[in-house]
Amino acid sequence: MATLRVLYEDNHLIIVNKRSGDITQADATKDRTLGDYVKDYIKNKYNKPGAVFLGVVHRLDRPVSGVNIFARTSKALERMNKAFHDREVEKVYWAITNQRPQELEGTLVHHLRKDENKNFVHAHEKPSANTKEAILEYRLIASIGSQHLLEVRPKTGRQHQIRVQLAKIGCVIKGDKKYGQTDFTEDASIYLHCRQMSFNHPVTKKRLTITALTPDDSVWNLFNHIQKNHSFDND
Repeated sequence: MATLRVLYEDNHLIIVNKRSGDITQADATKDRTLGDYVKDYIKNKYNKPGAVFLGVVHRLDRPVSGVNIFARTSKALERMNKAFHDREVEKVYWAITNQRPQELEGTLVHHLRKDENKNFVHAHEKPSANTKEAILEYRLIASIGSQHLLEVRPKTGRQHQIRVQLAKIGCVIKGDKKYGQTDFTEDASIYLHCRQMSFNHPVTKKRLTITALTPDDSVWNLFNHIQKNHSFDND
């Protein structure tokens, strides 16, 4: 694995810019996880003897890139878990789609049901047995040819939420074969990136805003001028 791209670190947290293809937690592939590499980084940098504690605060799907937060203490882990549970973390994702949304901005509300056998999530318009409500806000930032850059702000934290909700309105994320994209990438990455997270530090209570650059490839680079000049509206 290439050098970790560390965005922030202190005694309580370490935040990295995850590459698509990295896994946050162990899965059936038994590949080394991003957490394993972060532990190695901490152990080597601080010459830590014995096992290194590292808590996974939240997960990004394997093909997704961007801001990934880990806790270095059990206290920080407990408090960050509560912040996510209580929806106190502001999350901003960028997604590229080949289909321009009919409405240039809006709020999507769906009821999601996961098929555990297929690791696939279905979005329904109405609640039913075994569904969970999913809410996100989106807006179109820019279009270049057939590539459309959306800013997405999920208000809930459901698995595959952004992927399945955008697919439900006909805007499948570029590369996302699972949810219907036929124009997929050789490395199985998708064009969904956790661009920014804002939250109160679990110990100091200082407000932190962490921003991650998008992957360096020809499609994301179409929007480099947006990345340099775009300011976030957190109202």
